[in-house]
Amino acid sequence: MDHRSEVREFLSTRRDRITPDQAGLPAYGGNRRVPGLRREEVALMAGVSVDYYTRLERGDLSGVSDSVLDALARALHLDDAETAHLFDLARTANASPVSRKPRKRANEIRPSIQRLLDAITDAPAMIRNNYFDYVASNQLGRALYAPVFADPAPNSARFAFLNPAAPDFYVEWEKNTQELVATMRGEAGRNPYDKRLSDLVGELSTRSDRFRTLWAAHNVRYHRTGVKKLRHPIVGDLELTYEAFELPADPGLTLSTYTAEPGSASADALRMLGSWATTQDSPTPSISKI
Repeated sequence: MDHRSEVREFLSTRRDRITPDQAGLPAYGGNRRVPGLRREEVALMAGVSVDYYTRLERGDLSGVSDSVLDALARALHLDDAETAHLFDLARTANASPVSRKPRKRANEIRPSIQRLLDAITDAPAMIRNNYFDYVASNQLGRALYAPVFADPAPNSARFAFLNPAAPDFYVEWEKNTQELVATMRGEAGRNPYDKRLSDLVGELSTRSDRFRTLWAAHNVRYHRTGVKKLRHPIVGDLELTYEAFELPADPGLTLSTYTAEPGSASADALRMLGSWATTQDSPTPSISKI
């Protein structure tokens, strides 16, 4: 991933999506050659010269101050995730060559973390790393994500974009894939020199038109809480609330849990799934059952 291109495309796509009316600017005439704001309009709102902003949008964030980044975030109406991404891009541009090494990533979990997962008996719980591999789960988590765990090396991104079962499993597949790519984009901004992550992005870009289109949009978001709608091969449709927690002692690992509204059909289905999972020799059904 070329850093200057990342900066250029992120800033230009954010600028293109804002109309003068949204920015509180008068629309001078009806013939605008750009879909959103002009560079000079962003520069005006950010309080910098047009030449300086042009340099930034060409991908050169070297020496940019936090105050300028904050001003750009306000001018471009960036949300928290997008603002953090902009700061990550600037941090990379100003990092020394020594500090540009990929961060160490956890591929294994500590025994106490697995005990924690196993102690959660009424809710699916899983841990993924920043390459979007599922590295650990409790029994109900494996049962809930059975189509994903059917792969010996379960990876949420590869499943979502490369497995033909994904659009059936994720009821809101289009929305879910948008969120997934936006999360991956944020991770790439935090760790742009990670070859393993770059290889994953390259693989998905080559093999999936959907991924390639979403990746080109440069959208960024946090994936911390929300509602997931699944069509499970054993118990049918489920609507679950997920919560995602980063593990401070294990950088790169995220714990996700899923719960259903008490008394709902999804709560009944989740209990059925738990009962079914305990009767299986293996918590994950074979691919022939999916």
